[in-house]
Amino acid sequence: MLPFGCFTQRLALLQTVIYLLSIILLISTSSQQYVHACTSRDISISQSRDDTPGIPQFIVQIINTCTSGCTPSDIHLNCGWFASAGTINPKVFRRVAYNDCVVNGGGPLPREAIVRFTYRNSFMYPLSFKSAKFC
Repeated sequence: MLPFGCFTQRLALLQTVIYLLSIILLISTSSQQYVHACTSRDISISQSRDDTPGIPQFIVQIINTCTSGCTPSDIHLNCGWFASAGTINPKVFRRVAYNDCVVNGGGPLPREAIVRFTYRNSFMYPLSFKSAKFC
C-alpha cells in the first residue's frame, strides 16, 4: 500500500494532466469552428455600370473571400453568350462555351485576390458562379 502523501501527489498529478488535456481539447475544437472549407459562397462576383459615353461599359470584380488559406482554381462562371464590344484579356476572362466562362485563365485565385475587367455591351450580362476546384 502506498503512503498517503505519495497517493495525494499522484492524484494531484493525474488531476493536472486531465485538466491540461481538457484545455487542449477545448482549444482544438473551438479553433476548428472558425476554419471552414472554401465553397462557392467564397467567390464574390460584382458588376457595376461605368458612365462612359457610347456603348455602355460594365466593370466586373471577382474576389476570393475565403479565409482558410485555400486557393480555388479553375473558376468558371455562368455567362450565357457573353460578348464584349471591346477586347478583354483572355488570361483574365474568356468564354469557352455557351454559359461557361473561365476566370484567371483557370489558374489559382489567391486569398483576397481580385480579378477585375471591363466589357462593353448594350446590356449587363448576368454572371454567376458555376464551378471551381477547391483544396
